[in-house]
Amino acid sequence: MLLKILAAIVVFALVYIIFFKKDREKNISNTKKQNDSIEDIMVECPSCGTYVSKKEGILSNGKYFCSKECLEGN
Repeated sequence: MLLKILAAIVVFALVYIIFFKKDREKNISNTKKQNDSIEDIMVECPSCGTYVSKKEGILSNGKYFCSKECLEGN
């Protein structure tokens, strides 16, 4: 009798892992995507005052510029 109960618990555990693991992986990947969009920081161009993201800005002498024109004009 005890072996039947243990076997049933193992079967239920395997079914749970197989069917619900995909949902957890989707939630984790969605959370990572949301965090990536939040991490983008906006900085002000010292030449014209326009805000540009750090990912798209041009870094020169520790400052982020919005374009080549602003970089050359500074």
